[in-house]
Amino acid sequence: MAAILVCIRRRITAVRQALPRPYTEPVDLLSDFLAQPRARDAFLLRVIMGRPWKLSLEDEAPLSVVPVLKGGGWISAEGARPTRIEAGDVLVVRSPTAYVLSSRPGLSGGATIGAGQVCSGPDGRDLSGELTTGLRTWGNDPRGEDEMLVGSYRSSSELGRLMLRSLPPWLLVHDPAPELVRLLAEEAGRQGPGQDSLLDRLLDVLLVATLRTWLNQDVEHRATLLSAHRDDVVRAVTEAIQSDPGAEWSLDTLSEVASVSRASLTRRFNTVLGVSPMNYLTQWRLAAGADLLDRTDATLASVSRQVGYASPFSFSAAFKKRYGVSPREFRGRERSG
Repeated sequence: MAAILVCIRRRITAVRQALPRPYTEPVDLLSDFLAQPRARDAFLLRVIMGRPWKLSLEDEAPLSVVPVLKGGGWISAEGARPTRIEAGDVLVVRSPTAYVLSSRPGLSGGATIGAGQVCSGPDGRDLSGELTTGLRTWGNDPRGEDEMLVGSYRSSSELGRLMLRSLPPWLLVHDPAPELVRLLAEEAGRQGPGQDSLLDRLLDVLLVATLRTWLNQDVEHRATLLSAHRDDVVRAVTEAIQSDPGAEWSLDTLSEVASVSRASLTRRFNTVLGVSPMNYLTQWRLAAGADLLDRTDATLASVSRQVGYASPFSFSAAFKKRYGVSPREFRGRERSG
């Protein structure tokens, strides 16, 4: 077992060294999303299909990562024109996007993967067990021409959902970390102590590498909450907010952090992130508060204080305005779910 762990550590080190450069560190929203909730018992499946084939994915997973291992196919989603996917590509899809993967566009029938990764045929028959061909392996032909991994996160914190809302419905990146994809594919076919945790961590690293590559290659420079690294002023202010959301921040104090005028700071935030500095502060505070409600037993007063609200009443009012439920209702709903 010790020898296996040493081997895995060496492979992960090699993967990290092979990650695309140049890049700007840290990409803080990605770090917070993955370092805090992280993947927990993520769904991971090797899918092997013989042509023709079609899969309609309606599982409503918060986030899915689909590396194409062999062959290829097409993705159709959100009314966009079908896009070719090929070996080496990594597809990332966020909820609530429903999408179709197929060997060619326009095919009818096929299987549907719904909530809980339950697979059914056109007639509603459960195909989950019928098409299982091995450990974490599923498909209509074990010798099929097209092969991919499907990794789905089962849940995400509010900080994760804040990040996810800044992503397009789906994105495609070619060869973000080929060695890591190969390692994930190898480990998906193995079983042993701690295997599920190992797969979770490998999926996390692949997601970080893919999104980081996408951000660096994004020629459109769209304004999203993930774009802070593109501007030193915006980056300094977002890092200050994220490191201490409970501080008595104002537009004046945030401007002092960046050593720029209030007008300049507001203009740069709107250009880079698409929101004002104070709007970003509010979003982060409420997301951080939701995260504390979900993952800790801290009192409402303590949560309010930690994220910069003077009283539970003011926090509750802002929280309900944004999320549609009170903090207590949110905590009960998340834990019962």
